[in-house]
Amino acid sequence: MIGQLEDILAQLIELRERAIAELEGITTSAQLDEWDTRYLGRNRGELKNISAVMPKLTKEERPVIGQKINTVKAALEQALKDRREALKQREMLQRLEQERLDVTLPGRTLPAGHMHPLSRVIQESTDIFVRMGFQIVQGPEVETDYYNFQALNVPTDHPARDMQDTFWVAPGEILLRTQTSPMQIRSMKRQRPPIRVVVPGKVYRNEALDASHEAVFHQIEGLLIDEYCTMADLKGVLERFAHEMFGPERRLRFRGSYFPFTEPSAEVDISCASCNGTGCRVCKYTGWLEVLGSGMVHPKVLREVGYDPAKYRGFAFGMGVERIAMLKYGVSDIRLFSGNDLRFLRQF
Repeated sequence: MIGQLEDILAQLIELRERAIAELEGITTSAQLDEWDTRYLGRNRGELKNISAVMPKLTKEERPVIGQKINTVKAALEQALKDRREALKQREMLQRLEQERLDVTLPGRTLPAGHMHPLSRVIQESTDIFVRMGFQIVQGPEVETDYYNFQALNVPTDHPARDMQDTFWVAPGEILLRTQTSPMQIRSMKRQRPPIRVVVPGKVYRNEALDASHEAVFHQIEGLLIDEYCTMADLKGVLERFAHEMFGPERRLRFRGSYFPFTEPSAEVDISCASCNGTGCRVCKYTGWLEVLGSGMVHPKVLREVGYDPAKYRGFAFGMGVERIAMLKYGVSDIRLFSGNDLRFLRQF
């Protein structure tokens, strides 16, 4: 039995030396876990396999072998602990090196922003009118029924109200303005003629959303009041605007129409830029694209603000900013302007 005892002790010494030698070459936590399972595992570890001979030993041999097994186990566990701590420190240093910031490097350049296409069109449009002597004014987006409808010759029972579905804040009293035209009344009540104003702003209508309609969009309203003013002056102002916005080759066409606050009234078309007026799919083969509504200020509107229609006259016009932008940039869907898609916006 002495020979068997010596063999077991030699196996334990060889296992310890081999395990420690392998431990020195381990460089990752995964390899360390594999080493732990192979040598110290409770089920199939090599040290556990040697311990399985204990029941076969004599009463005198068991303490000797048991003590040696415990000594080897303690040595391997300590070596494992030391190696795991060393790997932990090494991995932390590697991670710190990877995450290290070089403060001597130049800062990252942030991309420069730019104007939204609608803001650009509003600025270009108002600049054109300012050069013609108009003044830019702003008005409230939350309006009263009086300024939005009644003062503009649209009484409560007027059929023209059916043309505009309205977002009411207080039904019959307060609403989100359906047009920028209320600033016509506010401007005329604020000062005496001559008046030349343009009113850019946001308007609201309870529309069904599609490629050509939005519930929230922008308009530019224009108003001129003076003692001497004719339809020819209106045509001259709008032709000047069209030529500066779309190019000198663009032609305008005035068609008779109806608006409660102007008389006579006219829709204004511009020759199609895609086909130069010859007819194409964009203009539905008519050669023309509708851009705005206009007309001479109705005498009832003048009387409402205390002006004498026999002495003063004027014209007004209103255009949709999104409509102008769609024509200017060749955009087919109005919803793109409010979609916040950077792929679309970066094109401008």
